[in-house]
Amino acid sequence: MKVKGVIEHIRNSAQLASILEVSGYPKPGNVHRTRDHADTRYEHFLAGAVALGSSVELSAMRGIMVSKGRIENSKIGVGKLIRKAVIDVANSHKNGNTHLGICLLFIPLSAAAAKTYMEENEISIPKLRKNFMEIMNTTTALDTINVYEAIRIAGTPKDLGEVKEGRFPDIYDKNFRRKILEGDIRLIEVMIESSSYDTVAKELSNGIEISAELGFKELMEVYWQTKDINIAIVHTFLKILSEYPDTFIARKIGVKKVSDIKRAVEIGIKETKWISETAREILDLGGLTTEEGRMKLWKFDDELQRLGDDYNPGTTADLTATSIMIALLMGLKY
Repeated sequence: MKVKGVIEHIRNSAQLASILEVSGYPKPGNVHRTRDHADTRYEHFLAGAVALGSSVELSAMRGIMVSKGRIENSKIGVGKLIRKAVIDVANSHKNGNTHLGICLLFIPLSAAAAKTYMEENEISIPKLRKNFMEIMNTTTALDTINVYEAIRIAGTPKDLGEVKEGRFPDIYDKNFRRKILEGDIRLIEVMIESSSYDTVAKELSNGIEISAELGFKELMEVYWQTKDINIAIVHTFLKILSEYPDTFIARKIGVKKVSDIKRAVEIGIKETKWISETAREILDLGGLTTEEGRMKLWKFDDELQRLGDDYNPGTTADLTATSIMIALLMGLKY
């Protein structure tokens, strides 16, 4: 595949993955094509999916430049591109953070995918994950500052807890830039530290393991069984949720009791264990492939939607989108 074709394929895969993820229904608790939230509509997510394309394209171009020896991994500027993507998404509609987790994951994934294509003329999971980790392992303190700024721009509420201990400043520490530069705190270090309470950070620090080894495989298996992309997406969402409690929900629930993020997520995971258990039960019933599974799934969506925004599995949605992007990069047609 020629350079232009590689870049177009990666951009198209990222944008389509974001659109397919939010369109999957019913993904319990999420905005989807039959559900809006009070402050965020389905159409806002469509706008954001298109808007992130420019940053994805730039990331892919720099991945190609790395493969040709023109720049080093550390010069990709992962943090700055994430910040740009978040700003572009925010400017695409009126309702704030719709794609923060996706921006965090898609930018290094796009660079890694481009590098892999140029080196192998195809995508393989082991090579993709290897290149992803090489990119993350060479991130810099400037990448960290830009990601902190991106999270602040996305509008992450200050009342969602704070980091009480550790050598890394909290997102809303007014001196975070100085502390990051003085400590030469690289983005990968922050992600490793945060991985104990944030699954997106975990993905960034372990080479998208959940998306590549669980989500992607589930998506492909269900699609080939059903030939229905919506069933495949929803079942992938449920599979991830059944095995990895949603840390976005856990944090929102936990901070009602303690302000320290780590402790809050521990509490939240215990209190919302039933969510992962219900996802597992739905899959055991056949999910969208059986009447009993469909009835329980729609009931589950109704329940989480009724409980409100605190019960929106946003992290699971981000990992589902990344799983879809990997499948599209590898040539999925539906």
